[in-house]
Amino acid sequence: MKNRVIWLSAVVASAAVLVFAADIDGKWTAETQGRNGTVTQTLTLMSSGMNLTGTLDNGRGMPVEIKEGMIHDSDVTFKVTTMGRNGEVTTTYTGKLDGDDLKLTPMREGGGGGGRGPQQLDFKRAK
Repeated sequence: MKNRVIWLSAVVASAAVLVFAADIDGKWTAETQGRNGTVTQTLTLMSSGMNLTGTLDNGRGMPVEIKEGMIHDSDVTFKVTTMGRNGEVTTTYTGKLDGDDLKLTPMREGGGGGGRGPQQLDFKRAK
């Protein structure tokens, strides 16, 4: 009997993690101010357990695959590598999922940010 209770608890806990992680699946958008006005960034995500995959289109029409994506409870993290003026630039995004809101803070490897520091991106679930 004790083994059944432990097994059932494990199944319920696993299902709860999968259900919660699935809440991030889909398309997300954030608007930011660019040099020439408002830019819409689109994030497309898919979870499998704690693993997170997808793409980020920063408004330039060229989606980039996310790497090392993970969701644990409401914590989200992933990396994106793009080409900059001096070669590849990797940015790590970390943040929290709260229903239809996904707040992410990007941090470029080696610092960057022009003295302004990281700025939070507020993604909303696309409808």
